[in-house]
Amino acid sequence: MAFRRRAKSHPLFSQEFLIHNHADIGFCLVLIVLIALMFEVTAKTAFLFILPQYNVSVPTADGELVQYHYGLKDLVTILFYIFIAIILHAVVQEYALDKINRRLHLSKVKHSKFNESGQLVAFHLTSLIWCLYVVVTEGYVSNPQSLWENYPHVYLPFQVKFFYLCQLAYWLHALPELYFQKVRKEDIPRQLQCIALYLVHIAGAYLLNLTRLGLILLLLQYLAEFFFHMARLVYFTDENNEKLFNVWAVVFVVTKLFTLTLYILVIGFGLPRVENQALEPEKGNLFSFLFNHILFRMSVLLLVCLFQASVMWRFIHFQLRRWREYWHEQSSRKRAAACAKQQAKPLKRDSGYHENGVVKAENGTSPRTKKLKSP
Repeated sequence: MAFRRRAKSHPLFSQEFLIHNHADIGFCLVLIVLIALMFEVTAKTAFLFILPQYNVSVPTADGELVQYHYGLKDLVTILFYIFIAIILHAVVQEYALDKINRRLHLSKVKHSKFNESGQLVAFHLTSLIWCLYVVVTEGYVSNPQSLWENYPHVYLPFQVKFFYLCQLAYWLHALPELYFQKVRKEDIPRQLQCIALYLVHIAGAYLLNLTRLGLILLLLQYLAEFFFHMARLVYFTDENNEKLFNVWAVVFVVTKLFTLTLYILVIGFGLPRVENQALEPEKGNLFSFLFNHILFRMSVLLLVCLFQASVMWRFIHFQLRRWREYWHEQSSRKRAAACAKQQAKPLKRDSGYHENGVVKAENGTSPRTKKLKSP
Protein backbone atom coordinates (compact mmCIF):
# COMPACT_ATOMS: atom_id res chain seq x y z
CA MET A 1 0.00 0.00 0.00
CA ALA A 2 2.86 2.37 0.80
CA PHE A 3 4.48 1.71 -2.60
CA ARG A 4 1.15 2.29 -4.35
CA ARG A 5 0.75 5.65 -2.62
CA ARG A 6 4.28 6.71 -3.57
CA ALA A 7 3.72 5.57 -7.15
CA LYS A 8 0.58 7.66 -7.53
CA SER A 9 2.27 10.76 -6.21
CA HIS A 10 5.40 10.27 -8.34
CA PRO A 11 5.56 12.57 -11.38
CA LEU A 12 6.19 9.60 -13.70
CA PHE A 13 2.68 8.33 -12.95
CA SER A 14 0.91 11.67 -13.23
CA GLN A 15 -1.47 12.54 -16.04
CA GLU A 16 0.30 15.80 -16.87
CA PHE A 17 3.65 14.04 -17.25
CA LEU A 18 2.25 11.52 -19.74
CA ILE A 19 0.42 14.20 -21.74
CA HIS A 20 3.40 16.52 -22.08
CA ASN A 21 6.11 13.88 -22.50
CA HIS A 22 4.46 11.01 -24.39
CA ALA A 23 6.41 11.86 -27.57
CA ASP A 24 9.69 11.82 -25.62
CA ILE A 25 8.82 8.42 -24.16
CA GLY A 26 8.05 7.11 -27.65
CA PHE A 27 11.31 8.55 -28.97
CA CYS A 28 13.28 6.77 -26.25
CA LEU A 29 11.64 3.43 -27.10
CA VAL A 30 12.35 3.89 -30.80
CA LEU A 31 15.94 4.82 -30.00
CA ILE A 32 16.37 1.63 -27.95
CA VAL A 33 15.24 -0.47 -30.94
CA LEU A 34 17.61 1.38 -33.29
CA ILE A 35 20.53 0.93 -30.89
CA ALA A 36 19.71 -2.79 -30.72
CA LEU A 37 20.48 -3.01 -34.45
CA MET A 38 24.12 -2.26 -33.71
CA PHE A 39 24.68 -5.49 -31.75
CA GLU A 40 24.64 -8.94 -33.29
CA VAL A 41 22.88 -10.49 -30.31
CA THR A 42 19.87 -8.15 -30.45
CA ALA A 43 19.83 -7.28 -34.18
CA LYS A 44 17.57 -10.18 -35.11
CA THR A 45 14.97 -9.11 -32.53
CA ALA A 46 15.23 -5.46 -33.58
CA PHE A 47 14.48 -6.38 -37.20
CA LEU A 48 11.12 -7.79 -36.02
CA PHE A 49 10.10 -4.25 -35.07
CA ILE A 50 11.46 -2.40 -38.10
CA LEU A 51 10.98 -4.60 -41.19
CA PRO A 52 7.90 -6.50 -42.43
CA GLN A 53 8.10 -10.22 -41.74
CA TYR A 54 7.02 -13.42 -43.56
CA ASN A 55 9.02 -12.91 -46.75
CA VAL A 56 8.77 -15.65 -49.39
CA SER A 57 10.69 -16.17 -52.64
CA VAL A 58 8.15 -16.55 -55.45
CA PRO A 59 9.44 -17.96 -58.79
CA THR A 60 8.68 -15.77 -61.82
CA ALA A 61 9.66 -15.72 -65.51
CA ASP A 62 12.51 -13.31 -64.76
CA GLY A 63 13.73 -15.22 -61.71
CA GLU A 64 12.78 -15.19 -58.04
CA LEU A 65 10.79 -12.34 -56.54
CA VAL A 66 10.67 -11.65 -52.80
CA GLN A 67 7.11 -11.08 -51.58
CA TYR A 68 5.32 -11.09 -48.23
CA HIS A 69 2.21 -12.41 -46.52
CA TYR A 70 0.64 -11.52 -43.18
CA GLY A 71 0.97 -13.14 -39.76
CA LEU A 72 1.03 -12.46 -36.02
CA LYS A 73 4.51 -10.93 -36.11
CA ASP A 74 3.00 -7.99 -37.99
CA LEU A 75 1.62 -6.81 -34.65
CA VAL A 76 5.17 -6.20 -33.41
CA THR A 77 6.00 -4.11 -36.48
CA ILE A 78 2.75 -2.17 -36.12
CA LEU A 79 3.60 -1.43 -32.47
CA PHE A 80 6.96 0.06 -33.46
CA TYR A 81 5.39 2.32 -36.09
CA ILE A 82 2.72 3.43 -33.62
CA PHE A 83 5.53 5.08 -31.64
CA ILE A 84 6.89 6.57 -34.88
CA ALA A 85 3.43 8.03 -35.61
CA ILE A 86 3.23 9.51 -32.08
CA ILE A 87 6.60 11.23 -32.58
CA LEU A 88 5.62 12.64 -36.00
CA HIS A 89 2.28 13.78 -34.57
CA ALA A 90 4.09 15.75 -31.86
CA VAL A 91 6.53 17.27 -34.39
CA VAL A 92 3.70 18.54 -36.64
CA GLN A 93 1.82 19.87 -33.62
CA GLU A 94 4.74 21.71 -32.03
CA TYR A 95 6.58 23.09 -35.04
CA ALA A 96 3.65 23.89 -37.34
CA LEU A 97 0.17 23.96 -35.79
CA ASP A 98 1.03 25.59 -32.45
CA LYS A 99 2.88 28.44 -34.17
CA ILE A 100 -0.07 29.10 -36.48
CA ASN A 101 -2.52 28.94 -33.55
CA ARG A 102 -0.62 31.64 -31.67
CA ARG A 103 -1.09 34.02 -34.59
CA LEU A 104 -4.77 33.25 -35.22
CA HIS A 105 -5.99 33.54 -31.58
CA LEU A 106 -8.78 31.00 -32.12
CA SER A 107 -11.44 30.06 -29.58
CA LYS A 108 -11.13 26.79 -27.68
CA VAL A 109 -13.56 24.92 -29.95
CA LYS A 110 -11.97 26.20 -33.16
CA HIS A 111 -8.51 25.53 -31.72
CA SER A 112 -9.37 21.85 -31.26
CA LYS A 113 -10.85 21.53 -34.74
CA PHE A 114 -7.90 23.38 -36.29
CA ASN A 115 -5.46 20.92 -34.68
CA GLU A 116 -7.52 17.95 -35.85
CA SER A 117 -7.72 19.18 -39.45
CA GLY A 118 -4.05 20.21 -39.48
CA GLN A 119 -2.90 16.74 -38.44
CA LEU A 120 -5.19 15.05 -40.95
CA VAL A 121 -4.12 17.34 -43.82
CA ALA A 122 -0.49 16.34 -43.23
CA PHE A 123 -1.40 12.64 -42.98
CA HIS A 124 -3.80 12.58 -45.96
CA LEU A 125 -1.38 14.45 -48.22
CA THR A 126 1.48 12.06 -47.35
CA SER A 127 -0.71 8.97 -47.73
CA LEU A 128 -2.20 10.30 -50.97
CA ILE A 129 1.20 10.74 -52.62
CA TRP A 130 2.48 7.41 -51.25
CA CYS A 131 -0.66 5.48 -52.27
CA LEU A 132 -0.64 7.03 -55.76
CA TYR A 133 3.00 6.01 -56.20
CA VAL A 134 2.27 2.41 -55.14
CA VAL A 135 -0.81 2.12 -57.36
CA VAL A 136 1.02 3.49 -60.43
CA THR A 137 4.23 1.48 -59.97
CA GLU A 138 2.34 -1.78 -59.35
CA GLY A 139 0.22 -1.22 -62.48
CA TYR A 140 -3.21 -1.30 -60.82
CA VAL A 141 -4.34 1.83 -62.71
CA SER A 142 -3.11 0.83 -66.17
CA ASN A 143 -4.57 -2.68 -65.80
CA PRO A 144 -7.86 -2.57 -63.83
CA GLN A 145 -8.39 -6.33 -64.32
CA SER A 146 -5.45 -6.91 -61.98
CA LEU A 147 -7.76 -5.91 -59.11
CA TRP A 148 -9.39 -9.35 -59.28
CA GLU A 149 -7.15 -11.47 -61.51
CA ASN A 150 -5.29 -14.31 -59.74
CA TYR A 151 -7.29 -13.74 -56.58
CA PRO A 152 -6.56 -14.40 -53.70
CA HIS A 153 -3.59 -12.05 -53.61
CA VAL A 154 -1.88 -13.80 -50.72
CA TYR A 155 1.64 -12.58 -51.53
CA LEU A 156 2.26 -8.84 -51.49
CA PRO A 157 5.14 -6.68 -52.72
CA PHE A 158 7.21 -5.02 -50.01
CA GLN A 159 5.81 -1.52 -50.59
CA VAL A 160 2.19 -2.71 -50.48
CA LYS A 161 2.62 -4.57 -47.18
CA PHE A 162 4.65 -1.75 -45.64
CA PHE A 163 1.97 0.76 -46.67
CA TYR A 164 -0.79 -1.26 -44.97
CA LEU A 165 1.25 -1.72 -41.78
CA CYS A 166 1.91 2.04 -41.57
CA GLN A 167 -1.77 2.82 -42.18
CA LEU A 168 -2.86 0.49 -39.37
CA ALA A 169 -0.19 1.98 -37.10
CA TYR A 170 -1.38 5.53 -37.75
CA TRP A 171 -5.05 4.87 -37.02
CA LEU A 172 -4.16 2.84 -33.92
CA HIS A 173 -1.95 5.67 -32.67
CA ALA A 174 -4.97 8.00 -32.99
CA LEU A 175 -6.64 6.20 -30.06
CA PRO A 176 -4.14 7.24 -27.33
CA GLU A 177 -3.83 10.67 -28.98
CA LEU A 178 -7.44 11.35 -27.96
CA TYR A 179 -6.16 11.24 -24.38
CA PHE A 180 -2.84 12.99 -24.97
CA GLN A 181 -4.40 15.88 -26.92
CA LYS A 182 -7.19 16.39 -24.35
CA VAL A 183 -9.94 16.11 -26.95
CA ARG A 184 -13.31 17.45 -25.82
CA LYS A 185 -15.81 14.84 -24.62
CA GLU A 186 -18.31 16.00 -27.24
CA ASP A 187 -15.87 15.18 -30.06
CA ILE A 188 -14.68 11.79 -28.79
CA PRO A 189 -17.63 9.65 -30.10
CA ARG A 190 -17.33 11.15 -33.59
CA GLN A 191 -13.57 10.61 -33.74
CA LEU A 192 -13.85 7.08 -32.34
CA GLN A 193 -16.37 6.23 -35.05
CA CYS A 194 -14.05 7.60 -37.74
CA ILE A 195 -11.03 5.67 -36.40
CA ALA A 196 -13.03 2.44 -36.09
CA LEU A 197 -14.31 2.68 -39.69
CA TYR A 198 -10.80 3.21 -41.06
CA LEU A 199 -9.39 0.32 -39.00
CA VAL A 200 -12.17 -2.05 -40.07
CA HIS A 201 -11.80 -1.23 -43.77
CA ILE A 202 -7.99 -1.29 -43.84
CA ALA A 203 -7.67 -4.43 -41.71
CA GLY A 204 -10.47 -6.10 -43.69
CA ALA A 205 -8.74 -5.44 -47.02
CA TYR A 206 -5.43 -6.65 -45.56
CA LEU A 207 -6.72 -9.87 -43.99
CA LEU A 208 -9.14 -10.80 -46.79
CA ASN A 209 -6.42 -10.39 -49.44
CA LEU A 210 -8.25 -7.47 -51.10
CA THR A 211 -5.22 -5.21 -50.86
CA ARG A 212 -5.35 -4.05 -54.50
CA LEU A 213 -8.96 -2.92 -54.28
CA GLY A 214 -8.24 -1.42 -50.86
CA LEU A 215 -5.43 0.75 -52.27
CA ILE A 216 -7.68 2.30 -54.91
CA LEU A 217 -10.47 2.91 -52.40
CA LEU A 218 -8.06 4.50 -49.91
CA LEU A 219 -6.71 6.75 -52.67
CA LEU A 220 -10.23 8.01 -53.44
CA GLN A 221 -11.15 8.41 -49.77
CA TYR A 222 -8.00 10.29 -48.84
CA LEU A 223 -8.44 12.63 -51.83
CA ALA A 224 -11.89 13.72 -50.62
CA GLU A 225 -10.77 13.95 -46.97
CA PHE A 226 -7.75 16.07 -47.91
CA PHE A 227 -9.92 18.71 -49.60
CA PHE A 228 -12.39 18.72 -46.70
CA HIS A 229 -9.81 19.34 -43.98
CA MET A 230 -7.93 21.80 -46.17
CA ALA A 231 -11.18 23.74 -46.61
CA ARG A 232 -11.65 23.77 -42.83
CA LEU A 233 -8.15 25.17 -42.29
CA VAL A 234 -8.75 27.95 -44.81
CA TYR A 235 -12.14 28.70 -43.21
CA PHE A 236 -10.58 29.05 -39.74
CA THR A 237 -8.06 31.57 -41.07
CA ASP A 238 -10.70 33.51 -43.06
CA GLU A 239 -14.37 32.83 -42.28
CA ASN A 240 -15.50 34.58 -45.47
CA ASN A 241 -13.54 32.17 -47.68
CA GLU A 242 -15.64 29.04 -48.34
CA LYS A 243 -14.61 28.34 -51.94
CA LEU A 244 -12.69 25.19 -51.04
CA PHE A 245 -15.85 23.70 -49.52
CA ASN A 246 -17.44 23.88 -52.97
CA VAL A 247 -14.40 22.13 -54.46
CA TRP A 248 -14.62 19.47 -51.75
CA ALA A 249 -18.33 18.92 -52.49
CA VAL A 250 -17.57 18.18 -56.16
CA VAL A 251 -14.61 15.93 -55.32
CA PHE A 252 -16.66 14.08 -52.68
CA VAL A 253 -19.49 13.24 -55.07
CA VAL A 254 -17.09 12.13 -57.83
CA THR A 255 -15.03 9.92 -55.50
CA LYS A 256 -18.16 8.28 -54.05
CA LEU A 257 -19.41 7.48 -57.56
CA PHE A 258 -16.06 5.92 -58.42
CA THR A 259 -16.06 4.00 -55.12
CA LEU A 260 -19.49 2.50 -55.76
CA THR A 261 -18.55 1.66 -59.35
CA LEU A 262 -15.40 -0.15 -58.21
CA TYR A 263 -17.30 -2.17 -55.62
CA ILE A 264 -19.85 -3.31 -58.21
CA LEU A 265 -17.15 -4.01 -60.81
CA VAL A 266 -14.86 -6.06 -58.53
CA ILE A 267 -17.37 -7.75 -56.21
CA GLY A 268 -20.24 -8.14 -58.66
CA PHE A 269 -18.38 -9.08 -61.83
CA GLY A 270 -14.68 -9.66 -61.16
CA LEU A 271 -14.36 -12.02 -58.19
CA PRO A 272 -17.13 -14.45 -59.30
CA ARG A 273 -15.11 -15.14 -62.48
CA VAL A 274 -12.01 -16.31 -60.62
CA GLU A 275 -11.15 -19.78 -61.94
CA ASN A 276 -10.04 -21.45 -58.71
CA GLN A 277 -13.26 -21.64 -56.69
CA ALA A 278 -12.43 -24.71 -54.57
CA LEU A 279 -12.36 -24.07 -50.84
CA GLU A 280 -8.72 -24.06 -49.66
CA PRO A 281 -8.43 -21.94 -46.49
CA GLU A 282 -4.66 -22.43 -46.28
CA LYS A 283 -4.33 -20.61 -49.61
CA GLY A 284 -6.49 -17.72 -48.42
CA ASN A 285 -9.30 -18.19 -50.96
CA LEU A 286 -12.18 -18.38 -48.48
CA PHE A 287 -13.48 -15.02 -49.63
CA SER A 288 -13.20 -16.05 -53.29
CA PHE A 289 -15.11 -19.26 -52.55
CA LEU A 290 -17.90 -17.36 -50.83
CA PHE A 291 -18.22 -14.98 -53.76
CA ASN A 292 -19.06 -17.91 -56.00
CA HIS A 293 -22.46 -17.94 -54.27
CA ILE A 294 -24.82 -15.27 -55.53
CA LEU A 295 -26.59 -14.87 -52.17
CA PHE A 296 -23.36 -13.88 -50.37
CA ARG A 297 -22.33 -11.66 -53.27
CA MET A 298 -25.63 -9.78 -53.33
CA SER A 299 -25.62 -9.42 -49.52
CA VAL A 300 -22.19 -7.77 -49.58
CA LEU A 301 -23.20 -5.45 -52.40
CA LEU A 302 -26.37 -4.52 -50.52
CA LEU A 303 -24.38 -3.65 -47.40
CA VAL A 304 -21.95 -1.58 -49.46
CA CYS A 305 -24.78 0.30 -51.18
CA LEU A 306 -26.53 0.97 -47.87
CA PHE A 307 -23.33 2.29 -46.32
CA GLN A 308 -22.59 4.55 -49.30
CA ALA A 309 -26.21 5.76 -49.27
CA SER A 310 -25.93 6.70 -45.58
CA VAL A 311 -22.71 8.61 -46.31
CA MET A 312 -24.38 10.48 -49.18
CA TRP A 313 -27.41 11.26 -47.00
CA ARG A 314 -25.19 12.84 -44.33
CA PHE A 315 -23.38 14.77 -47.05
CA ILE A 316 -26.65 16.10 -48.54
CA HIS A 317 -27.92 17.01 -45.07
CA PHE A 318 -24.67 18.87 -44.35
CA GLN A 319 -24.87 20.77 -47.66
CA LEU A 320 -28.52 21.76 -47.11
CA ARG A 321 -27.75 23.03 -43.62
CA ARG A 322 -24.74 24.95 -44.93
CA TRP A 323 -26.80 26.55 -47.72
CA ARG A 324 -29.58 27.51 -45.27
CA GLU A 325 -27.06 29.16 -43.00
CA TYR A 326 -25.50 30.96 -45.99
CA TRP A 327 -28.83 32.34 -47.28
CA HIS A 328 -29.90 33.30 -43.76
CA GLU A 329 -26.64 35.20 -43.31
CA GLN A 330 -27.03 36.90 -46.70
CA SER A 331 -30.63 37.96 -45.96
CA SER A 332 -29.65 39.32 -42.54
CA ARG A 333 -26.84 41.31 -44.16
CA LYS A 334 -29.26 42.76 -46.72
CA ARG A 335 -31.70 43.77 -43.98
CA ALA A 336 -28.90 45.38 -42.00
CA ALA A 337 -27.72 47.27 -45.10
CA ALA A 338 -31.29 48.45 -45.85
CA CYS A 339 -31.74 49.73 -42.28
CA ALA A 340 -28.40 51.54 -42.48
CA LYS A 341 -29.49 53.27 -45.71
CA GLN A 342 -32.78 54.39 -44.17
CA GLN A 343 -30.99 55.86 -41.18
CA ALA A 344 -28.50 57.64 -43.42
CA LYS A 345 -31.23 59.40 -45.46
CA PRO A 346 -31.59 63.17 -44.57
CA LEU A 347 -34.90 64.25 -43.08
CA LYS A 348 -37.06 66.45 -45.29
CA ARG A 349 -37.40 69.86 -43.65
CA ASP A 350 -39.29 73.05 -44.46
CA SER A 351 -37.51 75.88 -46.22
CA GLY A 352 -35.51 78.10 -43.90
CA TYR A 353 -33.82 77.03 -40.73
CA HIS A 354 -34.85 76.03 -37.23
CA GLU A 355 -34.30 78.18 -34.21
CA ASN A 356 -35.58 77.13 -30.79
CA GLY A 357 -37.90 74.67 -32.45
CA VAL A 358 -39.45 77.38 -34.68
CA VAL A 359 -38.94 77.45 -38.43
CA LYS A 360 -37.48 80.80 -39.50
CA ALA A 361 -37.44 82.16 -43.02
CA GLU A 362 -34.27 83.16 -44.80
CA ASN A 363 -34.65 86.81 -43.70
CA GLY A 364 -35.12 85.80 -40.10
CA THR A 365 -38.93 86.25 -39.95
CA SER A 366 -41.33 83.46 -39.24
CA PRO A 367 -42.98 82.10 -42.37
CA ARG A 368 -46.30 81.79 -40.62
CA THR A 369 -49.03 84.13 -41.97
CA LYS A 370 -50.04 86.88 -39.60
CA LYS A 371 -53.55 86.90 -38.33
CA LEU A 372 -55.54 89.96 -39.49
CA LYS A 373 -57.49 91.82 -36.90
CA SER A 374 -61.17 91.92 -37.49
CA PRO A 375 -62.47 95.42 -38.53
